[in-house]
Amino acid sequence: MQEQNKRIVRKLYEECINSGKMVMLAEFVAEDYVSDGQNGLAGFASNIESLRKGFPDIKFTLQDLIAEGDRVTARWQWKGTHDGIFRGIPPTHKQITNDGIVIYQLRDNKIIHSWLQTDRLGALQQIGAIPRDLGAQVKSQQ
Repeated sequence: MQEQNKRIVRKLYEECINSGKMVMLAEFVAEDYVSDGQNGLAGFASNIESLRKGFPDIKFTLQDLIAEGDRVTARWQWKGTHDGIFRGIPPTHKQITNDGIVIYQLRDNKIIHSWLQTDRLGALQQIGAIPRDLGAQVKSQQ
């Protein structure tokens, strides 16, 4: 089961997310998928579509896949160029790199839950939406 679950997660990234073939998403994600605020297959898809809209050339590289029981942990890095609107931020055409770790829970060969930790602040700093020296600016105002 653990090796099968790892294959499912790998295929999700390599055959669906990286290629932009979102019609394949239903092969990997359950209709009753639950996460932080992005529930159901549509919720999972909207998060990926937002990234792909802001970074049309986005490519995830899986660095680690670790499985235990019904869970798979993926450590990844994605790279992309900010050539589209992302979270209301106009394109800056900057290339960025973002790291993250996600734990997927699977049932019947589909993802039913996930827990994600990613460097959102770093991504926003790389595209210039938030100053890189924000901490120093806050300290100087105190």
